[in-house]
Amino acid sequence: MRSKRVPDLPHGGTRNHRAGSRGDTVERMPKSHPESHDPSESLNDTLPERIPVMPIKSTVLFPTGATGLQIGFTPNIELLTRYSARNLVVGLVYSSDDEMPIDPESLEKIGVAARVLNRLNLPGGMIQTTVQGLIRIRLEEVRLEDGVYTAYPRFVEETAADNAEAEALVERILTTLGGMGAMVPRLSEVPKILRGNLGDPGRFADLVASLAHLNVEERDGVLQRLDVLDRLKYVDSVLEAEWSRLQERETGEASPSGAAMETRDTPDAPTADRVRNLRRRIATLQAELGEVDPGERQALELLRRIDRSKLPGRVASVARQEAERLRMVPPASPEAAEIRHYVDTLLELPWLARGDYREIDLDQVREKLNEGHVGLEEVKRKILEFLSVTKLRENVLGPILCISGPPDVGKSSLVTDVAEGLGRPLVRLQLGGRGEAALMGSRRGRAGAHAGKILNAIRDTGVRDPVFLLEEIDLIGIGNVEGDPVEALEELLNPEHRSEFVDHYVDLPFDLTDTIFIATANDFFRVPRSLRELLIEIRIAGYTPEEKVSIAREHILPEMIRANGLRAEEIVVTDPTLSFLTRGYARDSGLGSLRRAIGAVLRYIAYGKAHDQQSHWEVTPALVEEILGSPRYPSTEAENRPEVGVVTGLAWTASGGELMFIEALKMPGKGRLIITGMLGDVMKESVNAAYSYVRSRAELLGIPREVFPTHDLHIHFPVGATPKDGPSAGAAVTLAMASSLSDRCVRHDIALTGEVTLRGKILEIGGVKEKILAAYRAGIREVILPVGNERDLRDVPMDVREGMVFHLVNHIDQVFRIALVGKEGTPGAGISRPEVTKEQRGMAATSRDSADAPRRVVRTTRPAPEPTGAEHTVRRRRKGADPDHIS
Repeated sequence: MRSKRVPDLPHGGTRNHRAGSRGDTVERMPKSHPESHDPSESLNDTLPERIPVMPIKSTVLFPTGATGLQIGFTPNIELLTRYSARNLVVGLVYSSDDEMPIDPESLEKIGVAARVLNRLNLPGGMIQTTVQGLIRIRLEEVRLEDGVYTAYPRFVEETAADNAEAEALVERILTTLGGMGAMVPRLSEVPKILRGNLGDPGRFADLVASLAHLNVEERDGVLQRLDVLDRLKYVDSVLEAEWSRLQERETGEASPSGAAMETRDTPDAPTADRVRNLRRRIATLQAELGEVDPGERQALELLRRIDRSKLPGRVASVARQEAERLRMVPPASPEAAEIRHYVDTLLELPWLARGDYREIDLDQVREKLNEGHVGLEEVKRKILEFLSVTKLRENVLGPILCISGPPDVGKSSLVTDVAEGLGRPLVRLQLGGRGEAALMGSRRGRAGAHAGKILNAIRDTGVRDPVFLLEEIDLIGIGNVEGDPVEALEELLNPEHRSEFVDHYVDLPFDLTDTIFIATANDFFRVPRSLRELLIEIRIAGYTPEEKVSIAREHILPEMIRANGLRAEEIVVTDPTLSFLTRGYARDSGLGSLRRAIGAVLRYIAYGKAHDQQSHWEVTPALVEEILGSPRYPSTEAENRPEVGVVTGLAWTASGGELMFIEALKMPGKGRLIITGMLGDVMKESVNAAYSYVRSRAELLGIPREVFPTHDLHIHFPVGATPKDGPSAGAAVTLAMASSLSDRCVRHDIALTGEVTLRGKILEIGGVKEKILAAYRAGIREVILPVGNERDLRDVPMDVREGMVFHLVNHIDQVFRIALVGKEGTPGAGISRPEVTKEQRGMAATSRDSADAPRRVVRTTRPAPEPTGAEHTVRRRRKGADPDHIS
C-alpha cells in the first residue's frame, strides 16, 4: 500500500536535514517496505519542515505506545484548536520546567512523533485527547510562534546492541522484576507481559519503563538514550535501586529473628498460600542473587526466538503458551524436552516464507525439459499445458500431475527439470510403505511424537512454495502400514483443504496452496480410485532402441565416463555398438539395464587403464560380449520360423510392454483342456471362451470333429512362476488353439493383442503404446490390433509408426487369415474353403459383417532399421500376396 502523506502543518514543505549538533547519530531513517503496516509509515518517507510541539509534564510517551491526555496548557490547547485535521502529527516532549512560558531551548532534545487520534472538549476549556507514539525524533530550533511551539524534526537512528550482552541484561531485568512482583502485587503481571515482547531489546527497555511504573524523569532518561545497550543498562540500574529500596522496607517490617517470614510457611497454612509464598521467596532469592533459573532462561530464549520469527498470530500465540509452560517444569524432564522440540518445530516451519522466484516462464521450463530428455514430446507438451493453466489462473490449486510409466523412464528427472525451470526447490517423498503417522505426524502425548514427513520436507526447504514430488503414489497403503495413509493423502491433495493442511503433531493449519505437487507411479491403475480423481495422468510408455542409442550418446555415456574416472577422448563407442548393447542387454522399457550395462563396460576399461595404463579404448560388440557375456535377449526358434501352436502375444506390465509367447499342444487323450502358467481368473476365462469358439469354427478351420473327444489340448504360458492376468490375450490364445488343432503354422514375424467374445468379436484393450514399443524393440514390424484401438496409434512415436504395419481387425476370422499359414509354411492358407452345407452357409452369412477383410495400415515412408548384433528376427516382407489382405 502507498505511504501516507503527513498532514499539512505550519510552514509546510519538506527538506533533507543534516545530522544534529548533539553527539548522537542522527540520520534520515530508511523507507519502509510497501507491505509494512506500521502506523509510522508516513514518517518513514519524510517529515514536515517544521512540526507542532506539545510539551507535557505528566508522562513520557514511547514509540508504539498510546495514552490519554487531558490538555490544559495554553500553547497545547491553542495547537489542538488551530490544527483540527484528523491524524495530526505532533512532536511530544517531556518538560520539567515549572516556569511559564517554557524555555524553548529546554525542549531541544529527543521526543516522540505522535499522532493525535481523537479530541473531546471538556468543561473549563480543557481538551481530552488520545495520542499514539510513532518514532523517536530530535527537536531542533524550537520556537514559540503565535502561541504554539514548533521545531525542526530530525530522524534519529538507534545504536544496535550486541545480542549476547543485551540478552544477559534482559534476563537480569526480568529476574529483578520477578522479585519485585513477589513484593509489589501491581508488578506481578509485568514479567509475563515482557516475556511476550523480547524480539527487540530497545523496545523491551521502553516497555519496562512504561510497565514498571518508573517515575517520569526516569522514563525520560530511557527515551533520551539512543544506544540500546546503554538504555538497557540504565533501566537495569533503576530497577536495581528500586529493588534495594524494597528489600530495605521488607527487612524493616520483618522481625529481627525473621519470624514474620517463617510464620507464613507454617504447616497449618493452606496449601495454595504455602505454594504462593514459596514461589515468592524463590523469586526474591533469585533477584537477590541476580541469577536466572535454568527453566526461566530456556523459556526466555524460546520467547525471544518467537518474537524474532514473525510467526502468524495464532501460531505465535500457541508457541508463547508452550514457552510459558516450560517455566513450570524441571529443565531436565521429558516434558521439557517435548515442549522444546514442539516449539522448535513451529519456529522452523516456513509459515510465511516464499522463494525468490519469478513468474512461471514456460520457455525456461521447455528449455530445461529439452536439455534433460530426448523425445517424450507429448509428455513435455502436457506438462507445459498444466503449467500454462497454473500461470493463467495465478494459483496451483486443482488436480495435480501424475507421471506414470515403467521404472527408469525418467519420471523423477522430468520433475527435477520442471523445478529447475521454475526456479523452485525440489522436495522428494517416497510414499511406498508409509503409514498415516509417517505422513501426517503422530499426536503429542504419545512417546516419541514427531511431525510428519510432509511438513518436515517443507521445513527442510525453508519455503512454503517448492515443487513437491510424491514418488510411488501407486504403492501407498500397500503392506503393513499404520492408519489410513490414503485418506491422509486425499486431505493433502484436495484443493479445498490444501490451504489448511493440519499435521497431527503440529495441530495447526499450514497453508500449502503455493506448493506445486507432482506425483509419479509405475501403474496408474493401482492408485486408489479416490486419489485418481485428484490426479491428471501423463503416461510414459518407454523408449525405442533408436531413442535409447541417442540418450546413451548424449547423456548416459558422458555422465558415466566422468563417474568412472575416465576421459571422453580415451573411449570410442560407435552407434552400432550402442545398438548392440540396447538390443542384446537392455530391451526393457526404461534405461536402467542400459545404464548398468554401460557401467559394467566402463568399469572394465577403468581397471584396464589403472592396470596397464592403456590410453585408448575402442568399444566393439565383440568387447561388449566378452565383458557382459552372451546377450540376455538372444533370438529364439519361434522368432526364426513359423511353428504350429506358438503365438507371439503382447502384454502390458508395470515395467512396460512385453512379448508373451503362448504355446498350444495337441496330444492323444480324452478331450481335456489343460491350462498352465500361473494365470488369473480373467485369463482362464479367456482360454475357455477361446476353446469354445474354435470348436464352433472347426469345419471352417479344417479341424476334424473327431479330434476334440480323442485329443487333449494343453495351453501353456511360459515363465510359469510369474503371475499373469488381464483382458487382452484372448485373440492370441484363440490363434494358438486354431493353429495346434488344425496343424497349421503361425507367422513368426507378427504379434497381436485383443480380447475375443464367444461370437468372435475382437474387443479393444489398453496399453497399446507400451505393447507396440515392446514389439518394435524385439524387431517385430507387424502387429494385429482391434479396430477400436486405432485412435491409440497417435500416441506411438512417429518413427515407430513409420517403420511398422498395423492390421486393424474386428473379428477373429480376420486374425486367422492374416496369421495362419499353410502346413508347409506357405502363405495364404489361413482358413480352408471346404464344401459347406446350407446350414453352414447361413451361419457364414450371419457372421459376414464381422469377418470382413481387415483394415491394413501401412507406414513405409521410412524404412525400418536393419537388425544388429544379437537380433536375428526375420524382417523381410513376404513376397507372396495374401489374397485376404487389402492394401
